[in-house]
Amino acid sequence: MAKVTLDRLRKVYPNGYVGVDGASFEIADGELLVLVGPSGCGKSTLLRMIAGLEAITSGDLHIGERRVNDVAPKDRDIAMVFQSYALYPHMTVAENLGFGLKLRGLKKEEIDRQVREAAATLELESLLDRKPAALSGGQRQRVALGRALVRKPQVFLLDEPLSNLDAKLRASTRVQIARLHRQLGATMVYVTHDQVEAMTLGQRIVVLDKGRIQQIDTPMALYSRPANLFVATFLGSPRMNLLQGEIGERDGGLDLSLADGVHLSLHPDAESVPRVREFAGRRLTVGLRPEDLHLADAAPGRLSARVETVEPVGSEAFLNLDCGGHEIVVRVPPRDLPHPGATVHLRHDPDHLHYFDPESGRNLHG
Repeated sequence: MAKVTLDRLRKVYPNGYVGVDGASFEIADGELLVLVGPSGCGKSTLLRMIAGLEAITSGDLHIGERRVNDVAPKDRDIAMVFQSYALYPHMTVAENLGFGLKLRGLKKEEIDRQVREAAATLELESLLDRKPAALSGGQRQRVALGRALVRKPQVFLLDEPLSNLDAKLRASTRVQIARLHRQLGATMVYVTHDQVEAMTLGQRIVVLDKGRIQQIDTPMALYSRPANLFVATFLGSPRMNLLQGEIGERDGGLDLSLADGVHLSLHPDAESVPRVREFAGRRLTVGLRPEDLHLADAAPGRLSARVETVEPVGSEAFLNLDCGGHEIVVRVPPRDLPHPGATVHLRHDPDHLHYFDPESGRNLHG
């Protein structure tokens, strides 16, 4: 396996559109790194640049110690798994798995051995004589993974490989990919628009928007300390609640004045206090995750909100609330739920507040 190094990688199309704008980071040897972002953010373009399927406008790309900007895809020692399974319909699973090895001139005994190893790893032994038409979507995707696996490349590149699967198959195949990575210790780059996939699979995540890297970090670091409003609202389901109001002094402390006389008490940590105070008399955006708001009795400093809808989803429920003109969502246990139209009171943990500059979107915590 090998590390992958991107140094100011840039892709500009003939019409002037910038697909990727100065991407710089290193993928460690054996790491599973996820590229995530909305449609058009540049994640697949970046993956295709690593694969050699998209020309690099400027910057440097290294796989291992070798600069590969001008190296053909077949000579980069990478393997790709796409959204479409791209299996040969007239071949059996065993023939699909071994086809690439056959093209490389390996002997039949060696091909059979490597095919059996890959099939055992991906639990495909009982399917080796079937053709793709007789397989489920999840089984076909495992065959596509196995075809990449038998090549033993330096780097695996996976481009939205689970998008064609239903929710149950996505979950089970996601677990298999994570298990496969642990078994192989392989360097993997995984592209997805699904933030759940990103959070559950990635050892680190690169969040992209409009061709630019927004933040790179571990999943929980991104969730608990987003660098800006884009990352804060992209990662997390339901998304982070955002309240915007004017910063002022109240009862000896800072608070956020919302519409209709609603106030949210603020207690920034020592590092953030000076930055938040700079917004005194001005508007500031404050973020709260749905799980950081809790139903409580009425008391000074607590938010009041009207219940719009209740969404029980089994092990938990989501309350959609109107709080001073702001739409917020609260994650609660699925017991003793309030009814639509009821007024509820909310307490919050000030330590879990996020403070954002409403113009630049940056997190004031730094």
